[in-house]
Amino acid sequence: GLLDRAVEVLAKQGLKIVIGTPTACPPKWLVDQDPSILPYGADARPRRFGSRRHYSFSSSAFRDHSERVCSAMASRYGQHPAVVGWQVDNEYGCHDTIRTYDPGAQQAFREWLRRKYRNIDALNEAWGTRFWSMEYRAFEEVDLPDRTVVTEACPIHRLDFYRFSSDQVVSYNALQVSCVSQHSPKRWITHNFMMMFFDFDAWKVGESLSFCTFDSYPLGFTDTTLGLSDVFTVEQKLRFAKTGHPDLAAFHHDLHRCMSRNNRFWIMEQQPGPVNWAGHNPAPAPGMVRLWSWEAFAHGADVVSYFRWRQAPFAQEQMHAGLNKPDYTPDVGLIEAKQVAAEVRMLEEAVAKRTADGSLGEEEGISGEQRAALVLDFEAHWVSTIQP
Repeated sequence: GLLDRAVEVLAKQGLKIVIGTPTACPPKWLVDQDPSILPYGADARPRRFGSRRHYSFSSSAFRDHSERVCSAMASRYGQHPAVVGWQVDNEYGCHDTIRTYDPGAQQAFREWLRRKYRNIDALNEAWGTRFWSMEYRAFEEVDLPDRTVVTEACPIHRLDFYRFSSDQVVSYNALQVSCVSQHSPKRWITHNFMMMFFDFDAWKVGESLSFCTFDSYPLGFTDTTLGLSDVFTVEQKLRFAKTGHPDLAAFHHDLHRCMSRNNRFWIMEQQPGPVNWAGHNPAPAPGMVRLWSWEAFAHGADVVSYFRWRQAPFAQEQMHAGLNKPDYTPDVGLIEAKQVAAEVRMLEEAVAKRTADGSLGEEEGISGEQRAALVLDFEAHWVSTIQP
């Protein structure tokens, strides 16, 4: 098969391979076979096949299919000498897909509430349902806090739904990790988190991973975050339009290093040029791909991997730059990535030489001690979005 050939070709070139599980893109035949895997939006309508991430974390059928395909892939490739690790799924929550409102989520939410509160009176007391005559007589009466209600849902109802939705991601991730590790026990397992995304508790997801990785898109997220903010002036937005705001990448480097159990982290996708998904997608200023790479290394990244090798000539991401253009001619990102690779080799040689002759002082190493700290609490973030 195609993947068999790909593994062998890469192995013969001496490359180390990270295999990703394919669960972020359920195929059409599977959706047709079992439509219950589809997520529903807050408008209580299904989000259908035609792009990606069209599954509900609460679908028991999709969990069964995920377990089957992950086990099959890990069984086939898990012991291959060139395969060093695994990435489970891809960018949990992209396209607003953490909180789903399908029948599977409805049933799972009721079960989650029953485990938490044990009896309906305790739920009524915690939620303050005497207000507006919102009392429930049984857990089976509790619906999801979707947009079909007349006005806003009870705040603690929404907060519990956010907690439940996060727990569904945690358990689904653990399912995949368990399947892969069973057949590939000596390989590490990770997931590629996204920047500026707080819809689930990434700390809890990270607990089952060997280490954390994230996808670094400084320009895309500078546009989508700073561009919509009233805090920054027009001059500031223009200043960082082609470089990205320096605090944005720095924050996520430190965040994902801290999320890992061993202070390790990778950049699984480094922006190599303009992207296709922000409101404005300029090309990076000259030298920025190199700078972003070294910034990641300076924050302790083990690996910087660029997405993608070649710009796709079709479909949704055809305007997303790669290291190579669609015709395989080098793009600017490849030139800068090659420069970084050469500099890394030079640095390794210099460090090895100074280590050997004893001239490398301890004070020149990277210190894990910082003079200031930021606290990120996901539940606090959810509360602030429910009632700012």
